[in-house]
Amino acid sequence: MSRNAPSGDPRPPGRWVHAWASAPQPTAPDNMPPAPFTRAGLVLAGTTLRQTVRPSTGGDRIRLRFSNAFGGAPLPLTAVTAALPAGGRAGVAAVEPGSVRPVTFRDRASVVVPVGAQVVSDPLDFPVAAGADLTVTVFLADGQASDSITSHPGSRTTSHLLAGDHAEADDLPGATTTDHWYFLSGVEVWSERAASAVVTLGDSLTDGRGSTTNGNDRWPDRLSTRLRSHPATADVAVLNQGIGGNGVVSEGIGPTALARLDRDVLAQTGVAWLVVFEGVNDICTTAATAEAQERVVEDLCAAYEQIVVRAHAHGIAVYGATLAPLGGNEAYDDPDGHREASRQAVNGWIRAGGVFDAVLDFDVAARDPRDHRRLLPAYDDGDHLHLTPAGYRALADAVPLELFERRS
Repeated sequence: MSRNAPSGDPRPPGRWVHAWASAPQPTAPDNMPPAPFTRAGLVLAGTTLRQTVRPSTGGDRIRLRFSNAFGGAPLPLTAVTAALPAGGRAGVAAVEPGSVRPVTFRDRASVVVPVGAQVVSDPLDFPVAAGADLTVTVFLADGQASDSITSHPGSRTTSHLLAGDHAEADDLPGATTTDHWYFLSGVEVWSERAASAVVTLGDSLTDGRGSTTNGNDRWPDRLSTRLRSHPATADVAVLNQGIGGNGVVSEGIGPTALARLDRDVLAQTGVAWLVVFEGVNDICTTAATAEAQERVVEDLCAAYEQIVVRAHAHGIAVYGATLAPLGGNEAYDDPDGHREASRQAVNGWIRAGGVFDAVLDFDVAARDPRDHRRLLPAYDDGDHLHLTPAGYRALADAVPLELFERRS
């Protein structure tokens, strides 16, 4: 038996591979569950929370991961179930009748996640298809006794809240909706094939600002679809670890990329590749002076080198993506062009520095060929920084699939 096989499992050798993930974040006040599900010092007490996610590779058994990384108190999960969403659709409250299965933790229905920790469920015999949605429902009898909780606000997927225990219900009529994920941070599948995963580490352009709510049309989603259609990469999972407003080394939303690398990349199961597409927030939250911009370019390039060194130590290949245009953005584009000069300098280093194992030229894929400082109008969601679904498709289409082929 493979040392990775579940204890006592007589089935052929295989391994666990992350099929879906979201980066845990501290939850800002405006991203907390809406009233009446949040009140001072207590969150989601006596509440059912139903969420849908889309595993990017399939298997016949799953494990779920729940994070309390930023919680201010232990997180008691009273009951957890997995099911298939009605009609196979993302963001719906109803599930397919007869598909609900209880999830356990060391054969118990409930679990308490310690402050700063995560828990992994017992394996559950529950076939999931690659690219098909999965519903996860949690009932919290006592709620979390803190105003600090863990979430992923940029879910671009609708979740549902309803008072009472409805973990095994086929529908949640009258539920309150919110477009955030809470607590759920990963879905693993047991693969008897040579499945592996690629992590996309980034900011709002990876998290999908400008994409369609419940549409799963971020660039990592589009890349996953392309990989599944290519026989040599059909078993490659794509894990979106983007955080809107995130920085590589600079203070932003959530821990910096350097600070979260261990949890969001190296600790994910089955990871063979990492794509780094991040740095624009570092450049554009730094003062628009020549001296300050020179320092941030140096800091970014040094940080990229650190990411590569740390990932290589775990046998992970690292691909660097050039930074997309920001010309015309009201907050980020400065009239003297210092930040644009920094973007060009960073992109030049990514292309020619020889540090990354390969380069994905997202700058070329997204820019207007008549004005390289700006996004192609069809790809611009209106703020001259974030992309439309067509723009995200262009990024995914610019990725050579052969970079994710396993070679003996």
